[in-house]
Amino acid sequence: MASADRSVDGPNGAVPPDSGAGAGGSPGGAKSNEHLTYRDAGVDIDAGDALVEAIKPLARATRREGVLGGLGGFGALFDPKAAGFRDPILVSSTDGVGTKLRIAIDTGLHSTVGIDLVAMCVNDLIVQGAEPLFFLDYFATGRLDVAQAAAVIEGIAEGCRQAGCALVGGETAEMPGMYGGGDYDLAGFAVGAAERGTLLPRDVQPGDAILGLASSGVHSNAFSLVRRIVTASGLSWTAPAPYAPDRSLGQALMTPTRIYVRSVLALHRTGLLKAAAHITGGGLPGNVPRVLPDGMVAALEPAWPVPPVFRWLARTGGVPVEEMIRVFNCGLGMVLVVSDPGAATALLTQEGETVYRIGTVQPCAGQTEASISFTPPADWLAPDGLA
Repeated sequence: MASADRSVDGPNGAVPPDSGAGAGGSPGGAKSNEHLTYRDAGVDIDAGDALVEAIKPLARATRREGVLGGLGGFGALFDPKAAGFRDPILVSSTDGVGTKLRIAIDTGLHSTVGIDLVAMCVNDLIVQGAEPLFFLDYFATGRLDVAQAAAVIEGIAEGCRQAGCALVGGETAEMPGMYGGGDYDLAGFAVGAAERGTLLPRDVQPGDAILGLASSGVHSNAFSLVRRIVTASGLSWTAPAPYAPDRSLGQALMTPTRIYVRSVLALHRTGLLKAAAHITGGGLPGNVPRVLPDGMVAALEPAWPVPPVFRWLARTGGVPVEEMIRVFNCGLGMVLVVSDPGAATALLTQEGETVYRIGTVQPCAGQTEASISFTPPADWLAPDGLA
């Protein structure tokens, strides 16, 4: 359920096929003098209750104007008017963390994947001009480890704090037979709002400047390829990262996705922002055209430094530049279209962002669909002194 409450499993919780539980004491079923419990089937209600108590203060710490009530109801309530909106359009998003979770599970580093989960959702709200209001999560596992789940949800609460949205509830699903060992999966759901008439993109014109905001690293995309490259490298997760030797490779790759909410909304409220693209799966060519009018091209220049992690991935995996560009963010987590790049850069820098002017919007004669134009130099992903 997606609500203000958290439950463990549900009325349709499956009994593991090897549990020996059957109907009416038939062969393979429970003996006539044996009384089975939900815990015997692999679901620990007491562990679920302990998790709920552990995360209540985390959720309370994210409370914001507009939240009505607290955890424990069948659904979460939110009043946009109390949050300051007059005529709001609601905007929703949902996402996950993908196979970055495999690294979290294998390394035991669970405290930041919750930030990733929130980031992947709320960054998709702000590119439409919406302020994130509230968030719900879904945590599914085969066997509930309270400490592990609490660490994950603590990260979710931290992500909500950074984004200024309330963690109003979620679902903890303990599903024996569906996940192995300490495996788990996550999904997030965010709802935001924008006043009618303020949604993005808007009025993008030829000559508008394109800015890029620095990413914190790989963020939460293409970790199937990342993991394949790490396997090919022969390195363990505990080995020093070749591009950041003061940290283990696992720690470096688990750097959480940057949340751009406060800076991008601050820019939007000045009226300087015309469009924004969250650079996730598909990289620059898969995301920037989504916010441009038909017939426009984003003429990009390689005017930002490529972080060492991407140089290492490209070299170690033998990944072509064209593949790197369409798979990874390559150092830019958010791309913005603005009319006044000087004023926008000054504001964003004041808000803590690292900003690069990376191109211009141009018309493209004879082309109906929006696109990008980007030709990096041959040494764009050169190792740059990596071992």
